[in-house]
Amino acid sequence: MAVMATSLVVFAQKKKSENIISDSAIIATSSEAACKCIDSIPTYNKSKLDIANMANDCIDKQVMTYQMMSKLTNSMGSLEDMLADNKKKKKGKTNEIVINTNTDAAEYKKYYYDLERDLMANCQSLQIKIASSDLIKEKSLSKNPLAMLAFSQALDAANDTIALDYYKKAVEKDANFVFAWDNLGLTYRKQRQYDKAIHAYQQSLSIDPNNEIPLQNLAVVYIHIERYEEAIKTYEKMALLSPNNPEVFYGLGHVYANFLNENEKGLDNICKAYNLYTQQKSPYRTDAESIMSTVYHKMKKAGKEKKFYSILKDNNIEVND
Repeated sequence: MAVMATSLVVFAQKKKSENIISDSAIIATSSEAACKCIDSIPTYNKSKLDIANMANDCIDKQVMTYQMMSKLTNSMGSLEDMLADNKKKKKGKTNEIVINTNTDAAEYKKYYYDLERDLMANCQSLQIKIASSDLIKEKSLSKNPLAMLAFSQALDAANDTIALDYYKKAVEKDANFVFAWDNLGLTYRKQRQYDKAIHAYQQSLSIDPNNEIPLQNLAVVYIHIERYEEAIKTYEKMALLSPNNPEVFYGLGHVYANFLNENEKGLDNICKAYNLYTQQKSPYRTDAESIMSTVYHKMKKAGKEKKFYSILKDNNIEVND
């Protein structure tokens, strides 16, 4: 794997901007445009990787605009700098602004990642789209029209309580309706009915044992009810099905670092997730950064800062201060 240079925002403090136009206002313009593009992404029968690639295209389209606005504003600086700059222009001197269009360049990635982080924090459409997985398999949908009608009514339901009734009707009409079982499990999880959520996901897996979605959701339920070893075993099952799935390493890292206090093992898994998210152009990279930040502060407090950077190096991750 090639060494990747990244600027983890957790390790460096930015200087307060003295620009006339604030940094937040600059990024908000491009972020809003990218968010509108992401909102239009179709998810039906699309894999998570397909959706991530389409989201990446939406962000890429705004990087140059964001880069140009940022550089232009920084070149203007404060009001005092602007007045001084105007005097230079009168003397025939101008400031050249160069826009980097090379998507592999560190400078381009810096602007891309800044925009991506802002979208993950503020664009609900991005959060919803990249969490979607409507890739249709043989038993994903039902051939029973009454089951499909109940499923459709559940999707359109005004609240989770009503949705539950319709999802239950859907699986009553067709016990092999995978999407209905998955959504039933998710709805139970939202209502903190965790035992019923586990049952729904297990039913889904009994129909399609190689389905990663209910496995991942099952692991999340185990985390909610503090059954961490079972969560780890579930993620390990996912790894057998999909060894390059970043969600496996993110889940393992999350459990080890945040709940079992095994920071080194947690960090190693999170680094692997980060690299895979980066390769797949997934905005979930920012979530991996967040856990890296948490682990960094814990390991630094424990006097293991060198070990932290050693683990990053072993995973070919460089940190630009």
